Amino acid sequence: MRSACSRLLILCFLILPCLPVLAQPKPASHQQTILVMGDSLSAAYNLPVHTGWVSLLEKQLAKTHPHYRIINASISGETSAGGRSRLPALLDEHQPGIVVIELGANDGLRGYPITAMADNLEFMIRESQLRQAEVLLIGMYIPPNYGPRYTRSFRETYTRLAHQYKTSLMPFLLEGIATNDTMMQADGLHPTAEAQPFILNNVLPYLTPLLKSHDHASSQNQSQR
Repeated sequence: MRSACSRLLILCFLILPCLPVLAQPKPASHQQTILVMGDSLSAAYNLPVHTGWVSLLEKQLAKTHPHYRIINASISGETSAGGRSRLPALLDEHQPGIVVIELGANDGLRGYPITAMADNLEFMIRESQLRQAEVLLIGMYIPPNYGPRYTRSFRETYTRLAHQYKTSLMPFLLEGIATNDTMMQADGLHPTAEAQPFILNNVLPYLTPLLKSHDHASSQNQSQR
């Protein structure tokens, strides 16, 4: 009887190492989040959503940085005040590693005070950085008919905030597009579907370094745990 039990135990030890590795639970991959806070320019206004530059970015990152997901919280008509009011809850919910702020164009087009816009953008940058997120601030230009003082102050607000808070700054989202009538919709304010890949190409040189630095910081944090 003892001999039979011994043979059974030996057989079990021989079989167990051959069991599939899938029988053991695997740790979940560490997914990173990019939160995009924008207006109609990032919400694919009057276009199929999948053709917008943010959706195109999501598709590209699925190939090059599959551990990232995109949360596009952009709303057509959004102002800096609207973004400010929504951001804290979005930060709590998604805990992004990178926050892209593309707001202010509607403030400028409506002639809102520059000081109020600056205060809202500053709040959004500070809140994001307090949650250990890196920030890409995307600037905008407004038409010159708003007057030289207002347009200059509007443009310089982005530069000043980026310098003050040491954030990445993309000076103008629609560089090379806004002055090309073939890439703008009939309203002259919103880019066409054909323009969206060009917008993405404008954004990538500013976003890619943040992806690299955030990945590096995340790997260091993981190794220290």
